[in-house]
Amino acid sequence: MSGCPTSTTIVWFKDGQQVWKPRSPVRREDAGSYFCAVLGQETVRSNSVTLNVQYALKSVTLSVSPPGDVVKGSSVTFNCSSDANPPVEPRGYSLYMDGQLISSGQEHTISDLQPRHSGLYHCQAWNNVSWRGDDMMNSTDVHLDVLYGPENISISVDDQQFTEGSSVNLTCSSVANPAADNYSWYKRTDSPSSSSWLQVGWGQVLSLPSVEASHTGLYLCQASNSVGTGNSTDLPLSLKTEDPGSQIHLIIAGVGVIVLGTLVVAHLLYWKKQRTNAAEKRTAFGLKLSGEGLSSSSTEDQLDTVYANINTPSSSRPKNTHYKHYVPSFDEAELIYTTVAIKPRNNSRAPQESLAIIGESEDSVIYSTVVTYR
Repeated sequence: MSGCPTSTTIVWFKDGQQVWKPRSPVRREDAGSYFCAVLGQETVRSNSVTLNVQYALKSVTLSVSPPGDVVKGSSVTFNCSSDANPPVEPRGYSLYMDGQLISSGQEHTISDLQPRHSGLYHCQAWNNVSWRGDDMMNSTDVHLDVLYGPENISISVDDQQFTEGSSVNLTCSSVANPAADNYSWYKRTDSPSSSSWLQVGWGQVLSLPSVEASHTGLYLCQASNSVGTGNSTDLPLSLKTEDPGSQIHLIIAGVGVIVLGTLVVAHLLYWKKQRTNAAEKRTAFGLKLSGEGLSSSSTEDQLDTVYANINTPSSSRPKNTHYKHYVPSFDEAELIYTTVAIKPRNNSRAPQESLAIIGESEDSVIYSTVVTYR
């Protein structure tokens, strides 16, 4: 170095401490203020020279204040630091949460912590000196865990109405960090003077093996952990009652069956009566005709046989002959009548009776008595 005689032994000093001659190549540890002196004449020194060794990022650190557990609603500050020359500028730092950029800068504060702030944080730094083509470096991850008391406490049950004697299980659930480890059950008791909550059980599940009328009312669940305590909303339990609508439906259905049965029976009786009346009319009509028809007909034939007296025209009928003609009633619609006129023959014979059969089947046979005169 300049100012040091070459013919004498030279000693070196770094930051006031004697050192050996600076190494080559230099390292970041070699940076500092150097001067030299003649051995034995150390009080005579050269001018100081500063050696500045630039290097890429060697380390990046993320710190959290306050350290340890943080509670919902409190505040926390993140601070980034690094080892590099030149030093990383504040804008050279970035804060990430679960891989998502949160902010830029060396320091970041969250003033009102919420459960959503829980996650993994890391800091990223960069400067103008690259090492093996990379001028950025990340810190190790820091896990931020936000603690909070039980929230969203609810009671679940299959049905809020139960039949007497049935089994009921009430289950309490909540969201908390750490998870709720204590559950208490309360039932509201009302009196003419005041209302209060009576503790009726412990644990996450309240079991009622046999529901009675005394079990009806409002129930509440209380959950707690190391951070705090919270209550659920009221849940009413009641016994099932008979549905008046279903009873009305049963009554209407029963009346409908009775009315239908009555109509069927009435229809059958009416139909039977009509057949009986029709049979009686046919019998009476047959008996009436039996006295005017053929006397040789049997009783059975007279019941189902229709007779008519048919005479020859008045021009050829003797004056003393009586004319009889039977006119059927409308009720005897199935009877068929006809008038037959027979002309007298030339030869004279005694009156004869002949039987005319009209019809094809036995049920529709019609008999007529025909009298001819010569």
